[in-house]
Formats: sequence, structure tokens, C-alpha cells
Amino acid sequence: MKQENYSIVFSSLTGNTKKLADTIYEMLPKDKCDYFGANELKVPQSDLLYIGFWTDKGNADNKTLELLSQLKNKKIFLFGTAGFGGSDVYFKKILGQVKQSIDSSNVIIGEYMCQGKMPQSVRDRYIKMKENPEHPANLDVLIKNFDCALSHPDMKDLEKLKKLMMK
Repeated sequence: MKQENYSIVFSSLTGNTKKLADTIYEMLPKDKCDYFGANELKVPQSDLLYIGFWTDKGNADNKTLELLSQLKNKKIFLFGTAGFGGSDVYFKKILGQVKQSIDSSNVIIGEYMCQGKMPQSVRDRYIKMKENPEHPANLDVLIKNFDCALSHPDMKDLEKLKKLMMK
């Protein structure tokens, strides 16, 4: 089968999604890459697009959603990171939200999500909230999740993505 030209376009607030983009780029023929880089809201010429995003309130970031809404007749591989991770159910829910922004003329050829570290300001906000006697009951769980996310995407996450790319 002849490999077609592709583009890898991503938004990465903290560098997590860029790690995934770099991993995808490693797996594909460099001579077939039309574009690799940040989402500049320009529709790439390639018919095959690898589009990466960071999660914002249970959906892709706004810049990614805007790009996705412009695409027509493309093959799309979605990949993303979410600070609140560890659950395939949660990741599927996010991907379901993201897909609502994609025109039906496009074909989703694959998808991958994993947990990603969050900015330190998030943990600082949780700690500050704990000072309030009437703080949310789940703050300790949120802090534990933040601490767990610090190592992600890790080698296991990247290996899982590589295996998916080889299918």
C-alpha cells in the first residue's frame, strides 16, 4: 500500500500533546510529511491529518475545535491529553465531544488519548481551596490525581501510541 502525504497539527499548552505529536512523527515516513507543527488554524493540504489537542473543560481546546470545524473530506487521526486521566471511559467521553465538531464528510481513522501533567497553578489552587473550611469534599482526590499526572505522558503512554500506530 502506498503511504499518502500527511500533516501533524497540534495544540499543546504544557508540552504533553507535543510529546504525542513527536511520537507520531517518529513512526511515519518523513518524506510524506506536508506539515508538522502548531495549529495555526490553516487547513492543511494533506488528505490525512493527525490532529492533537489538550483538554479544556471536557472537550478539545478552542483552537482545535475551530480547525476541526473547517475540515472537509479528510481522514483524521485524533490524539489528545487530559489532566484528569486514567479512565478510558473519561477519554471516550472527551473524544465523543470532540467528534461533534467534525463534519460528516470526514473519516476518523483512529484516536488516542492519555493523561498529561497540568500546570503547578492547578495544584496551588487546590491547596488554597483546602484552607476554606467549607471546601469541596473531593479536593484530596483532585490533588492525588494532579500528583499522579506529573509523570504523564510517560513511556508507557508513548509505547501504547506507537503500538496503535503500527496497526
